This record gives sequence, structure tokens and C-alpha cells, in this order.
Amino acid sequence: MDENPILGHINQLVDEEHKLRSQVMAGELSSAEEQARLRQIERSLDQCWDLLRRRRNAAERGRDPDFEAPRPADEVEDYLQ
Repeated sequence: MDENPILGHINQLVDEEHKLRSQVMAGELSSAEEQARLRQIERSLDQCWDLLRRRRNAAERGRDPDFEAPRPADEVEDYLQ
């Protein structure tokens, strides 16, 4: 089970979140633009964390984690880590 692609994507999203906040502080991006993009990032992070949790659960139960696929964002929105 290779979690590296999922963890890599999580790291990219977190890096993008930090970059957005820096751009707003520097006046390069409006707060409205930041909020819209942050909401997209949060939804993607929710999906990633959900998929990672389900893959790990599948492996613990002896199932192939590669059969797990990302669920729609509206199903996993506001996922708690």
C-alpha cells in the first residue's frame, strides 16, 4: 500500500494554503479570492484525509486498499482528522 501520492497531495495543498495567506498579507491577492480558493483547498483536503483513512482501514481488514476511491467532496466535507 503506497500512501505517498496521497500524502504528497496533502502537502501540496497545505503549501498552497500557506502561499495564499502570504499573498493576502503582501497585498497580492484579495481576501475574497483567498477565501474562495481556501474553500476549494479545504474540500480537497477533506477528500484526501477520508481516502487515506479508508485505505488504512481496508489494509487493516485484509482488503486491497487500491480498491478505495475518493468520495465526492460533499460526502466528506468538514472531515475531522
